Amino acid sequence: MRWSSRAGHAALVGIALASPLRGQALTATELGVGALATWAHRDFYGAGVELGLRPSTDARVTLSADGGRVDGNSGMRVEATAQFLVLPAGKAGVSPYAGVGVAHVGARAYHGIGVLVMLLGCESAAGRSRGWFGEVGLGDGLRLSVGLRWRRFPGWWTP
Repeated sequence: MRWSSRAGHAALVGIALASPLRGQALTATELGVGALATWAHRDFYGAGVELGLRPSTDARVTLSADGGRVDGNSGMRVEATAQFLVLPAGKAGVSPYAGVGVAHVGARAYHGIGVLVMLLGCESAAGRSRGWFGEVGLGDGLRLSVGLRWRRFPGWWTP
């Protein structure tokens, strides 16, 4: 069988037309509020805000800042994590995720410390415009976080 240049051109035109029709990534911007506690050599209890960005369908990058108490002294915890979402478009039920990152914990009474953070979490309906979340993990000891998230999706997505 002979491959003609006409068939080759038709194949290239077909690929070019099909490329824009592929599924679009479900990106989102998220804002959260919550409470965080760690139990370690120096316990931390606090509340704060979280800003998240989903650069692709199943990934999220977050930055959070929590003010609170470190062993009875005023302190702060700043955290950045990269997370993998298992059910990013889920509109009902619970959506699990896992993450890894870094945190800095500091107080007036002592110099700050940088720590590695690993977490497992779940959130209500990751594909909807708002929901709760809960996380457990390690990061300067045992880490527990709970709160609420509001999400802004692209115009083509109907949450």
